[in-house]
Amino acid sequence: MTLADLPAIQQLSRAEQLELVADLWDHIAAQPDDDLLPVSPEEATLLDQRLSAHEAVPDSALSLEEFKRQLAVRL
Repeated sequence: MTLADLPAIQQLSRAEQLELVADLWDHIAAQPDDDLLPVSPEEATLLDQRLSAHEAVPDSALSLEEFKRQLAVRL
């Protein structure tokens, strides 16, 4: 299925499309099946490396509030 198969979505405003994407993502994330979002061995290695780096220096991470503030400045 592609976006072309769903012409009604193309008629939605950008805000409505983003809301639809968020709803779809929430639905996918709530599924109990671990195979919905498979992680390759390379991705698993990268995630492990990033987690180790964070655990070594936890203060290097941004809080959600700080991340949102910095993102708002950039947009």
